[in-house]
Amino acid sequence: MGGEDFLSAVGSIANALFLIASVYIYVALLRQINRRDRDPIDTDRGFGAAEVALAVFLIAVFAFSSLGASSAQIVRLRTLDLILNAVVAIGMVLFVAAFLKLRRFNLGELTGLARLSFTRAFLTGLVLLIFAYPLIIFAEWLTARFLGSGSSRQGIIELFSGSQSMEQRVIIILLATAIAPVAEEFIFRFFLYGVLRRYLGRSIGLIVSALLFAAVHVHLPSFAPLFALGICFTLAYEWSGSLLVSMTMHAIFNAITLLALAFPETLQP
Repeated sequence: MGGEDFLSAVGSIANALFLIASVYIYVALLRQINRRDRDPIDTDRGFGAAEVALAVFLIAVFAFSSLGASSAQIVRLRTLDLILNAVVAIGMVLFVAAFLKLRRFNLGELTGLARLSFTRAFLTGLVLLIFAYPLIIFAEWLTARFLGSGSSRQGIIELFSGSQSMEQRVIIILLATAIAPVAEEFIFRFFLYGVLRRYLGRSIGLIVSALLFAAVHVHLPSFAPLFALGICFTLAYEWSGSLLVSMTMHAIFNAITLLALAFPETLQP
């Protein structure tokens, strides 16, 4: 066996062990969640018919927007489009937050944002994201194996590649590392998962919310990796009891994706 073959074999074994460790950690998180006598987070506490109606409305909006986006082609990226995307994301969060406040929900308590310090949430999110990567890469490998070697470039990469100016790139970076993590985690992990979990159970809520998260990004080659990522985000959120952990994971993931695009020779996919 030559030197290159030996290194390749060692690398394959290391990757396999890393994947096994990742599966073990996330299965352990799920087991700890199920063993608790009380729910670690009460995101579903008091969610009633009004919240179900709002959740159904949001799911319908995401479905129609996904169908429209799948058939649309952006010829030229405009700064106004990026700004509108940011405004829509922020507006949706504010709308849902205002709705829940009017329904007398304590958002600070339900989201657990103050439960952990930022440093602890950041470190927890970083460690859990590191062990989520083998699952994401494995899902991407399965996609390439069964769907062919089509492009796996996600929406954020397409936007960044198609940017026309530094101004657009700055807006995209803010969208990816700040606005999207906050908006998507609040909507998908906190609200939609909370409603689904209350009425359909934890397992179905976990799967359906992750499916919605993957589908809304409207990119078939990235569907399986994003589904795996959504599962990891949800488990991290419920295990930690703080939405700040999944927000941190989401922000770091998007930041690494952009860094990999900016420095492709240093950070390989």
